Amino acid sequence: MSHPSPQETAVLDNPAWHALTGPHASFAIGDDLVRRYPEDVAPFVAVRSWEDPRVWDALADLVGPGAEVGLSGLEASLPAGWTEIGGGDGVQLIETEALRPVPDEEVVVLGAGDADEMMAIVERNQPGPFRPRTHELGRYIGIRRKGRLVAMAGERLHPDGWTEISAVSTDVEYRGQGLASRLVLDVAFHIRERGDRALMHAAATNVGAIAVYERLGFALRRHTRFAAVRTPSRVGEAGRTVIA
Repeated sequence: MSHPSPQETAVLDNPAWHALTGPHASFAIGDDLVRRYPEDVAPFVAVRSWEDPRVWDALADLVGPGAEVGLSGLEASLPAGWTEIGGGDGVQLIETEALRPVPDEEVVVLGAGDADEMMAIVERNQPGPFRPRTHELGRYIGIRRKGRLVAMAGERLHPDGWTEISAVSTDVEYRGQGLASRLVLDVAFHIRERGDRALMHAAATNVGAIAVYERLGFALRRHTRFAAVRTPSRVGEAGRTVIA
């Protein structure tokens, strides 16, 4: 697969927006300024452009007063009445020609009937946000040992031409066996089979996982910033935010 052009990677500067206005449009709640996934699917809220001052009122209208929401790629100062309650630095990685995806015979495809187990393994390993219906966003797979789900990975954000590999989890007693790498390579194989490329996100502090992904053939594309914010406690008429 050839190296992607700047035009092909442009959607990755705002992947949630391009997913919710593209392949994941059927999940989208919102308008042409701000969109989000249903609460039980994913916690992500996407903004078309931080340069448009109308997005703040649109965002407050969408999520409601006093709501906590996660924003990626925040490029503007918070207006009066908004509060930052957390955040962190992350990295975005994309596949390179060094990636050698391969299907894995041991993996099982997971679905709605496995939702409780999927939520449980995420709770044990904390790979990132995962909701009861997150598995609907793409193909999720796992490895079972003695009938128990001990490792998992799958597809989350889906901007045009790309699919994010996410929820990479391995229970502590099964780490060091290469299960996570096998799952990532299997997910990447099926992504390529569809003609897409794979991307990943990780906390900048998760240097161990980042090193594994780089050894598999992923490379750093950009640094990202995640902010958890709280909307104003009430919203005035005509959607104008008001400080309580």
